[in-house]
Amino acid sequence: MTNVTPSAARTNKAAGRTASKEVRRQQLIDATIESIAKYGISGTTTTTVTRFAGLSIGLINFHFKNKETLLEETLRYLAQDHTAHWRKRIKAAGDDPAAQLRAQGESHFHPDICSRKKLAVWFNFYGEAQYRAAYRRIVAEMDDERWDTSLGLCAKLIEQGGYGGLNASDIADTLEGLYDGFWLNIMIYPDGFSRKKARARLLQYLCMVFPRHFDALEGSAGNAPSETPGARAAPI
Repeated sequence: MTNVTPSAARTNKAAGRTASKEVRRQQLIDATIESIAKYGISGTTTTTVTRFAGLSIGLINFHFKNKETLLEETLRYLAQDHTAHWRKRIKAAGDDPAAQLRAQGESHFHPDICSRKKLAVWFNFYGEAQYRAAYRRIVAEMDDERWDTSLGLCAKLIEQGGYGGLNASDIADTLEGLYDGFWLNIMIYPDGFSRKKARARLLQYLCMVFPRHFDALEGSAGNAPSETPGARAAPI
């Protein structure tokens, strides 16, 4: 039998029947992530979700129209969280386009974004033919915003560095491919490919493309930054 997650158990104990609508909604989305990671989309049901959440099936019907709506809102939550994260990281990087591009890229591999459970949701939507249309409908605008931002930053670096023969659109496309590929490696080969290694490989690519902006030493695995300064990396 599926067990209630520790976070859901804590929420249920602290809030009891008085939890707000927002808390319950998030609780069900978190439980859906757990269920998809364990059973996939096809194996996720209202029963598996409510068991992980420690809630009744009636609450799913209250907060979401049906299972399909719950699945789509779970994907929307991950996409919005990811977008908010890279926006915040770019803002914190200041006005330097190189620092901004690095911040945007590294945000893909932050432990809050890049966990195996969350990656499982992304790849389930990629892999299930019946949900690809839903993915495009929900995420397309946010994907376009990320790509447009990357394109603009690459164009600035090409102009600043006088990099002849480079095409900003091609580089932005390659970066998107690296993000997806590294996510897949992290999910499938957790013992051989880590978030730290993904960031190092990303920096190596940026060093090759924009050598006047990125120090080649930054691309080595030994110089990849920690997950969170001064903190122990969270497990994936």
